[in-house]
Amino acid sequence: MAITMYEVSIPVFKRALHNLSNVLKQGQAHAQDKGAAPDGLLHQRLIFDMLPLIKQVQIACDTAARSAARMADTDPKAFPDSETTLKQAQDRIAGTIAYLDTFKPEQINSAESRDLTRPTRTGELHYKGLAYLTDYALPNFFFHCTTAYDILRVAGTPIGKKDFLG
Repeated sequence: MAITMYEVSIPVFKRALHNLSNVLKQGQAHAQDKGAAPDGLLHQRLIFDMLPLIKQVQIACDTAARSAARMADTDPKAFPDSETTLKQAQDRIAGTIAYLDTFKPEQINSAESRDLTRPTRTGELHYKGLAYLTDYALPNFFFHCTTAYDILRVAGTPIGKKDFLG
């Protein structure tokens, strides 16, 4: 039995977003236990020239949502980057998961060999659907999920690999 584009994308995105939500909750609890303002975590960075936690969450959500829309050959839902609290970050994740639930397997599976274009700051990149998913969408998504996890870990949140993996 072959694995489909849908199986390798939508459920994978959703599972990782649930796990991201859970590590954010643990970060919030840890900050509260230490007497710190939990929303301050959103401004934490691994190093000065990397994006803060909130941008990692936003980009992970955007990558999942835009990738699904691109594979389904539809315009993506817009998610404004206006979150300033952990509650709002959680709402962003939940909204992204709900959006992913709107995609049907046949929409995503039809992208396997279709030409896809991804806009960038410097121009457009062109992919076949499967290469887009495996060479860009999944690696970029997991980069930002991992970086969010790492920021929380460096901030002292007692999380481990099992929390990242779910």
